[in-house]
Amino acid sequence: MQTETIDKGRQATPQIEEELIDTLIAISVVAKRLAANLRQQNTEWRN
Repeated sequence: MQTETIDKGRQATPQIEEELIDTLIAISVVAKRLAANLRQQNTEWRN
């Protein structure tokens, strides 16, 4: 796994951090919905 460091002079602004947080939350919500749909389809397929 590759890690990156940010120079102290190039830290993200609070606005950018907030946008990143919002984006990650949105990705998580979509991933959860996809997982639920796959689980439901898998259950229906087995019955």
